[in-house]
Amino acid sequence: MGDDGAADPGGPVMDREEVDRALARLGAEHEAVETSLYALQDHAGRRLLEGAELTGVTKERWARTEEAVSLLWTYFDAFTAALDSARGLRGESRWPAPGDLAELTARLRGPAVAVPAADNPGSVERITLAELVARMNAWYARALDTVAAADSVWSALPARIDMLSAELQRIRSLAHSVGVRPGEHPAGDELEQVTAELTALRAEVVADPLAFWVPAGGSSAPGGGRPDTVRYDRAARALEDVRREIDAVLQVRQDAEQRLMRLRDVLSRADRTLAEARAARGEVLAKIAAFEVPAVSGPPTALYEQLALAAEHRRHARWHRLSPLLESLEERADEELERARASLTAVTAPLAVRAELRGRLDAYRARLARHGAADDPLLAERYDAARRLLWSAPCDLRAAEQAVQRYREAALEVLAPPGGPADGEPAGRREEFR
Repeated sequence: MGDDGAADPGGPVMDREEVDRALARLGAEHEAVETSLYALQDHAGRRLLEGAELTGVTKERWARTEEAVSLLWTYFDAFTAALDSARGLRGESRWPAPGDLAELTARLRGPAVAVPAADNPGSVERITLAELVARMNAWYARALDTVAAADSVWSALPARIDMLSAELQRIRSLAHSVGVRPGEHPAGDELEQVTAELTALRAEVVADPLAFWVPAGGSSAPGGGRPDTVRYDRAARALEDVRREIDAVLQVRQDAEQRLMRLRDVLSRADRTLAEARAARGEVLAKIAAFEVPAVSGPPTALYEQLALAAEHRRHARWHRLSPLLESLEERADEELERARASLTAVTAPLAVRAELRGRLDAYRARLARHGAADDPLLAERYDAARRLLWSAPCDLRAAEQAVQRYREAALEVLAPPGGPADGEPAGRREEFR
């Protein structure tokens, strides 16, 4: 609206130029006020507020705003009458009379405008034109702030809520197609909660838009701020979580058979590995003496029962139940296969130790043969003793290991030259018998 044309109501009488400048300024302010009032009258937000069934904060603020707008028009009429009267008094005279100038000074600077008192309904007060313009500017700013804020919320939130509700209906249809329903799956319950929240949110936004307005901090122009989207954003995030859950269930429907086949294969391999471990355990107990052999567990019966349940879910298209069950089964089946492999490794460890000792014994003999010392009586005796232990059944691993070590020590003594290193073993040969 117009600028606040403040003027000292006291002071000397205005001359002709001062009067003409004051009338020109007031004329410009009058035009700005008129333009602003008609723009407010035609504002889409105002028309919506007038026709809406309002509640809460918006109802209270709009009631005050309507009173302010009504006063605005009353003050504007008073402003128009005062300005027209001053212009009529000024007339077309090139040299106005001193009495006219004094009267114009009183009207333009003094409290010459009678208006309804803003803080005392039913009474009248007299104010200056400058005060009148200042009040109209303030009321207009508050009225426009209310109208623009409501319009901003109505322009932003209901449309977004409607779009999210349309997406919700699409997701609901997908959810029902895969058996995700309220009371049967958490995602179905979440869909119901999001639906109720969006319905309630839209009704509240339409009836009380100013409850969803966050004013800009500090001083700002009318309508400064933004819509409060906290509840909308929360509902959107919840719906996105549900959508991901439904997508996961749909993915299960597409690859359920392949995943079930993989599960059967993993459990079958675990069974075969455990069977191999049980057979190996019997062999170890028969061939290895004085060695603790761990027990081997039986087949994973519980996993097979759950696998059968998963197949039943697939046959009856219970995808929402199949999805979490498959995830659990896949993790546990992989763990079962690793456990079976670890069991086989632990059971066959004594055989691996025996094989390693046999290899070491033959390697020591081959190295001695390269030095022409394989037929030494002491070495031959210790080799035969170690070989009998390693190739007997059951094999005493501890005794066999000691025998291989004695054979190595004897080999080092035979190969040590007179006057060699203190420990009797050249560096090169010592390296060969590590």
